[in-house]
Amino acid sequence: MSTSSKSPALEFEIIAKCSTTKARASILTLPHGPVLLPMFMPVATQASLKGLTPKQLARTGCNLCLNNTYHLGLKPGQDVLEKLGGAHVLQGWNGNILTDSGGFQMVSLLKLAKVTEEGVRFLSPHDGTPMLLTPEHSISLQNTIGSDIIMQLDDVIATTSPDAERMREAMERSIRWLDRCIAAHKKPATQNLFCIIQGGLDLGMRKVCCEEMARRDTPGIAIGGLSGGEDKVSYCQVVNACTNWLPQNKPRYVMGVGYPEDLLVSVALGADMFDCVWPTRTARFGNAIVPTGNLNLRHASFANDFATIEADCKCPCCRPEEDGGLGITRAYIHHVAAKETAGAHLLTMHNVHYLLSLMGRVRAAIVEDRYPEFLRAYFSKAYGGDMTRVPTWAVTALREVGVDLLNWR
Repeated sequence: MSTSSKSPALEFEIIAKCSTTKARASILTLPHGPVLLPMFMPVATQASLKGLTPKQLARTGCNLCLNNTYHLGLKPGQDVLEKLGGAHVLQGWNGNILTDSGGFQMVSLLKLAKVTEEGVRFLSPHDGTPMLLTPEHSISLQNTIGSDIIMQLDDVIATTSPDAERMREAMERSIRWLDRCIAAHKKPATQNLFCIIQGGLDLGMRKVCCEEMARRDTPGIAIGGLSGGEDKVSYCQVVNACTNWLPQNKPRYVMGVGYPEDLLVSVALGADMFDCVWPTRTARFGNAIVPTGNLNLRHASFANDFATIEADCKCPCCRPEEDGGLGITRAYIHHVAAKETAGAHLLTMHNVHYLLSLMGRVRAAIVEDRYPEFLRAYFSKAYGGDMTRVPTWAVTALREVGVDLLNWR
């Protein structure tokens, strides 16, 4: 199978589709090399992935990470980035970069921001100085950053907002702001502008936005405004509906998603790309991601546990020394996790590797057309073989795409 789309700085080729679900495997070719989809993007918000050096990140197999335009615009600032030659040089990263436009800060820093048709006025969380982020300025910053994928500035409000009028205003404004972003984009030959679908949990608004954004024919499309506290059933309904309405020949990026179960279900619903700070943030609290959930290695029960975090894991932390790894035990991480930065560093290695490896196995299952079986095996292991413990939202969403976890044949 080959369904492809080309832009000056992007080539997207679908190489396999699941015969049951809407999952697909593809190759996304960007200026700094190919990326295999579906994939998870680690978040290096301020041009730094907390806990890993760029070389260590590259060794995990990652070739696309996320930086944040808003934060880089404040520090080191556009002048410094211009002099350096962009964020790749700043952080010593030879892989691809995607930049968030800064729109999400409308939600996360709402007390510091005011939204008008012109743009977003922020008070800097660093020193309180005012900053106006317009669609034009966001694109200018991203052009200077030099990211391989740049995001439009969108009007973001929490999906849980009861204000339907404000939600519609945000959706329609995001469409208008996309037009301004397209007009302001100076480097389409080397940077790919993705639009962002808004509309909250209202499927009618989402459909209108999908249709309007698709007409603009950007190289890729993001589904935004989710992971903001909405229930998982509503989240899945929005993703499932949007992937039905969006063009087949473009990458689909669901923003802010990182829990393993969310990733697996979202892939089944037709999404290709994801990002989240969770795997690195939870590492800083002493948590390791494993197939059966999370291990809180700060717990006293691990003080005398001399196994690696996860048996047969190939991350540098778990891999034996004779295989070029560190062979670190749970007991050691327990010892350092509460008081030494080394604990967060080691757990970040493991957690980032875990999610990237998981997505690699997802991709292989799609290529071999055994993704429904993969889903059943994953959820069975995660819940100790008792499929009745699998969250109802996941069971319901997967049934919508032909996979019944509770009545397997």
